[in-house]
Amino acid sequence: MNRLLNRVPWLWLFVLAAVAYPLVPGLNDDAFKFTGQFIGPSLTTIFIYAILALGLNVVVGNAGLLHLGIGAFFGIGAYITGILTVEAYPFELPFVACLLAATLGSAVLAVLLSAPVLRLRGDYFALVTLGFGEVLRFTLRNLEEITAGTKGLKPINPPWHLDLGLPENLTFEWSDYRTYYFFALAFLVAVLVVLRNLEKSEVGRAWVALREDELAAACMGLNVAHLKLGAIALGAGLAGMAGCVFAYVQRNTTDPDQFGFTVSIITLSCLILGGVGNRAGVILGVLLVFGFDNVISQIVDSKLQERLAASADPATGDVRVFGLAIGNTGSPYLNFSGWRLAVFGLALIIIMRFRPAGLLPAVRGKGA
Repeated sequence: MNRLLNRVPWLWLFVLAAVAYPLVPGLNDDAFKFTGQFIGPSLTTIFIYAILALGLNVVVGNAGLLHLGIGAFFGIGAYITGILTVEAYPFELPFVACLLAATLGSAVLAVLLSAPVLRLRGDYFALVTLGFGEVLRFTLRNLEEITAGTKGLKPINPPWHLDLGLPENLTFEWSDYRTYYFFALAFLVAVLVVLRNLEKSEVGRAWVALREDELAAACMGLNVAHLKLGAIALGAGLAGMAGCVFAYVQRNTTDPDQFGFTVSIITLSCLILGGVGNRAGVILGVLLVFGFDNVISQIVDSKLQERLAASADPATGDVRVFGLAIGNTGSPYLNFSGWRLAVFGLALIIIMRFRPAGLLPAVRGKGA
């Protein structure tokens, strides 16, 4: 069964479906009218989180280092972009410069923070990276003179002016979600291609050796410290790139709390659910986890609130089932979104019980 799943070109199918969605009649948002939600922008955000998850997969899936602070470098990329872009600062650099600064800045910071703790392994390394992530998050939140605190830096203007000379029916404007949609998708495809080639290279094979047995890799003459730092730098750099694209798509850096431990652990859940070390599995995990969080839960909430409002007592707002009052329409436990973390936990328990290697296990992990 696993061999059959791994033979399916999941990544090519995903890319083709993603490109076709906003362009082919019948596949765009008209096909989702029954949901009552406009999901195009949500898909754009999911592409960005896919880049973040692929960066974490380099550290966890390829090099075998449990990292719990990837969300902080996601935020560093976003705030570097904000500082170099918004009118409050004198820089106002172009998009390419911001992208390079966010990517390289996040990678360099990750190396500086990780170099002193490379001797730590397993859970100890994970706890240190969790601490790094929380320190960076609180730093971003408390440096209000630089980061604007919880308000975030805004507005961030579109990456560049579009004047492609296309026919009227194909004209893309930054106000059209399709422009940011393909903007994020292009970066995701580029990252997939780069990681595919990297995994087949000498460095990629060295990372696998490090993941399987660090002592054996060192005895074979591999420089374990350099390999670890390389994986951490690449993972953080991709997280910074995702943060840069996120800031441009959102037109601001958002609240620093959006880059805390929660996003790190949810991103790790994507890897566990889809398949650690498998790029196709990572994409599948992101689609399931962030798709559930950003699309499905909102749709279910909307439909549920409609039903509750229709069945509630007009005078008191109490909702009754079989004659018993179960709460008010404003009760938090009648809001489906409030239960999403419980659903994540249940899904992970089921996956770890029946498919501990994920839905799409890595071929190398199976000895192929």
